[in-house]
Amino acid sequence: MSRTNQLQDINKSKKSYIIYKSTKGFDLYTDFSKKIVLNKKNIFRFLNKKMPTKGFKETDLFIGFFGYELLNSLIGVKVPQQRNINFPKGIFYKPEKKISLNNKLIYNPKIKMNFKKKFKINIDGQHYRKIFDKFKKKIKSGETYQIKICTKYKMKSKIDPLDLFCRLSHTNLAPEAFMIKDENYSIISCSPENLITKIGSVVTTKPIAGTVKKNKKMTKNKALKYFRNNLKETKEHNMIVDMERSDISRICRVGSVRLIKEKVVEEYKDLFHYVSLIKGELKKRIKNIDIIRAMMPGGSVIGCPKISTLNLLNNQERENRNIYTGSFGYIKFNGDLKFNIIIRSILNFKNISEISVASGVVVDSNSRHEFNENYIKAKALIDLFK
Repeated sequence: MSRTNQLQDINKSKKSYIIYKSTKGFDLYTDFSKKIVLNKKNIFRFLNKKMPTKGFKETDLFIGFFGYELLNSLIGVKVPQQRNINFPKGIFYKPEKKISLNNKLIYNPKIKMNFKKKFKINIDGQHYRKIFDKFKKKIKSGETYQIKICTKYKMKSKIDPLDLFCRLSHTNLAPEAFMIKDENYSIISCSPENLITKIGSVVTTKPIAGTVKKNKKMTKNKALKYFRNNLKETKEHNMIVDMERSDISRICRVGSVRLIKEKVVEEYKDLFHYVSLIKGELKKRIKNIDIIRAMMPGGSVIGCPKISTLNLLNNQERENRNIYTGSFGYIKFNGDLKFNIIIRSILNFKNISEISVASGVVVDSNSRHEFNENYIKAKALIDLFK
């Protein structure tokens, strides 16, 4: 059976499955023998669970996501009561089957989706400016140096997640793209940002901070010049790199943390990003729970300093972030792990599609620019519903 037919058959079978971008294409995981729904009580037990390591197979892993609220609780940060849709705080699966797929996912849906409604934003420009001005005062008083204001786009919709994901992978393929299809929810993501990869004792993180809209005049080289000459973008990037370097240094040997890629440009469908890469070697006796608590939630989508900024955000925001700025990835039984930051994603739950985005506010920021930047980040996902 061809891989295309396998994908069609698995989707038709109503099985739960996960697709995750790999170096050569995509990996599809299915036939789940375990599904662990996480909460504040069982999260520590799950992360401290001893895994069997004899006869290690490629399906010997747990794959899934930590939601934003759960990651806050892991590091002792409280999230006040907010409006929520009662979506799980985290779910991990144990697959028994893995299928390797190439980069060109082919799927022919029998029914074309028809979306008559439009996405509604939860914060308009005027409301955004009020929050922006409030946080600007916090920056000037020294309570934070950078903070990310989240906006949500929502629409009532029944979707075919595989159709959306295949189209997204063709138009906006991202290095951390993934999809989860379960019986009562789906997540489609074109996340570009790897938060932590651990292979043996070596760990890396790839902070992204800096966005510019793509057009006919804005080439990759011009984007690099723009970032280098833009004081606001440079400050934002430097702050996030410094914070993530500090986070990773907490778990790495002294002197082993190095910036191995500094301020390079990555190209996506509607935008360019400013990116760096940090590498280090773990201290002895560091456990995976130590790595997760040190690195999550990812600083590039929160702001800095992390804890005080999280408290400011949580006290301001009225809606639960659910998956947004959480982390998706896997923990292998041999101890290796890989997690991204959940951004550029669609959560569909109870027939509501939800897209969350955020832009960074620093002392030099302009509210209109940041509000518009949020739309640029959401556009590739919103376009799937046209």
